[in-house]
Amino acid sequence: MNETEQRRSAERETMRGRLREQYMSPHGAAPASTARGLHHTALVSSDVERTVRFYQDLLGFPLVELIENRDYPGSSHFFFDIGNGNLLAFFDFPGLDLGPYQEVLGGLHHVAISVELPQWETLRDRLIAAGVEFIEHSEVSMYFRDPDGARIELIADPLGEMYGSRIL
Repeated sequence: MNETEQRRSAERETMRGRLREQYMSPHGAAPASTARGLHHTALVSSDVERTVRFYQDLLGFPLVELIENRDYPGSSHFFFDIGNGNLLAFFDFPGLDLGPYQEVLGGLHHVAISVELPQWETLRDRLIAAGVEFIEHSEVSMYFRDPDGARIELIADPLGEMYGSRIL
C-alpha cells in the first residue's frame, strides 16, 4: 500500500469509528428492530428455466412458487426457499431487452446466504464440478456469479455472526 492509500485507509477507519460511536449501541444493548426479517430479495432473470436449474439443481434451493408478475403481464415471478422462512425471488421481463448485470450506486452488490459448513463444502464441490468460478475467503465464504451475473456469497458463518463474531 502506498502512502496515499495508507492515508485514505486511515481516514476511512476514522470515519467508521465515528459512525460506530455515534450510531451503534453496545453489543447486546441495541433496541429491537421494527422488522421481522427479510421476506424476499428479488433479482432479475433472463431465462427462468436456466435460473431454476442453477438455484434448485446446483445450489439446492427448492423452487416454491412460480406465478405471473402482477406488475408486468407476461413476466414471471418465482421464489426459492433459502431457509428460515426466507425467499430468494426473481422476475423475468420478456421483451424489455434489459442489459447485463452491473453494480451501480443503490444497486445490489451481493446476496449472502448462510449454509452449514458441511453443506458449504458440498456446494463448493458442486460449483467446481459445474465449472462455476468462485473466490474463496477465510475457508467459510465464497463468492460467485449466477447465470445472469449477480454476485452470490455462500457463507458458513451462522445467522447473526460475521467473521466468527456474534453481531446479533
